[in-house]
Amino acid sequence: MMASTFQENCISVINGAPSWAVFFLFDLLDNFLCIVFRFVDQVMEEKLESCQCSNPQETSGYEFLSDHQHLSETLYRRRNIFRQAGFLRFARKLPEITKKIGIATFLRNFLFPEKMKKVPREVANRWSDCGCKNCVTWTNNDKLNVIVKQPSVSPDLLMSNKPVDNVIFIHGFLASSSYWTNTVFKYLPETTEKTNYRFFAVDLLGFGDSPKPRDCRYSLQEHVEMIEKSVILPNNLTSFHVVAHSMGCIVAVALAAKFSGSVKSVALVAPPYFGDKEGASCDALDVIAEKKLWPPTSFFSAMMAWYEHIARGVCFVVCRHHRTWEKIIKIITWRSKLPMAITELTKHTHQSSWHSMHNVLCGGAKFTDKHLESLINSGVKISVVQGDKDAVVPIDCLWNMKAKFPAVEVEVIAGTDHSSVIMSRREVFVANLVKLWASSGKKQN
Repeated sequence: MMASTFQENCISVINGAPSWAVFFLFDLLDNFLCIVFRFVDQVMEEKLESCQCSNPQETSGYEFLSDHQHLSETLYRRRNIFRQAGFLRFARKLPEITKKIGIATFLRNFLFPEKMKKVPREVANRWSDCGCKNCVTWTNNDKLNVIVKQPSVSPDLLMSNKPVDNVIFIHGFLASSSYWTNTVFKYLPETTEKTNYRFFAVDLLGFGDSPKPRDCRYSLQEHVEMIEKSVILPNNLTSFHVVAHSMGCIVAVALAAKFSGSVKSVALVAPPYFGDKEGASCDALDVIAEKKLWPPTSFFSAMMAWYEHIARGVCFVVCRHHRTWEKIIKIITWRSKLPMAITELTKHTHQSSWHSMHNVLCGGAKFTDKHLESLINSGVKISVVQGDKDAVVPIDCLWNMKAKFPAVEVEVIAGTDHSSVIMSRREVFVANLVKLWASSGKKQN
């Protein structure tokens, strides 16, 4: 008991004054990097892309003005001492100043003389994103990358006339379809006594091998529309189940609500839920990415969610140079092949991760209640499971959802966290899914 109290006191001290000092410096650094990236963007691309350092009402023609309902207010309401004090006025004037002086044009001509002789064209990746072959293969496809598992076609199967249940699996933040395909897929039954199954694991827009367009805001609506375009319509899914983890739960509930007449069941694992109330998106940001130094996962989440330009710098170092880091890890670990979890971690751009974090994880909070209510009214069975040691999504999210929607079935798994709630009990997890699918409504394909 005393050891536990001592540990809590230590964490309290670490997250006290030192925390304020560190994030004060981060406020300053993020403003400085805003100026740096604005200048380098002008030199490297001759195109100044907007950032969320100012209120949209101050920026003429900005996307928020025409499509604000699908985007999160956390993008421009993030607290920053220096931004609120007006320190970014210089950054806003920088493009005009450099254009008058001509320094950006001079550096561009000096560093890239061959580019000036060519007709300018839109490229898939920004200079701060990786442009290797693997990272830009998506340019040849306008649909999500989808991994499909289905029963092998055999005469017996064709003659069985058993109905086919379709299941869509949606991964969480900074993950991909491999979260499912390399873990639970091997335990999923292709066929049972009464049903044949067909499974679809998607790479969400901006992650894995799916498209990562530069002009996309990665809103909840865009994620749902891409799943519809890539999975539901091409495969003529008139009836299906949905399984999702973490951030994917918000996308799953929105997708299911849009097709509430076709969805049989929704299984959610560690869903972020904050209720539909005023300021829900900002509350979500404060909870998911609370500004504190300990534990390290919380510190990293706060750094990446609150500071747009620091986050872009981290993506530049880690994601753009992922091949170098992978080589180093292989040398250190003496492995010829790295775990999929490591290689998939960097398969995103700053644009896709930053906007998905805010527009889905935070912005999705204001739509979740409406979507859940629509599903419950349609008789869709909803099952939620979460670990009691989850340090990413507070367990209170689960109980708040249950309190507002008693029809939702909830289960807390003792001794598991955000990931191990699935990974440490894969066979049990799959067995529970099969039971859920078998007990869901009688909607036919």
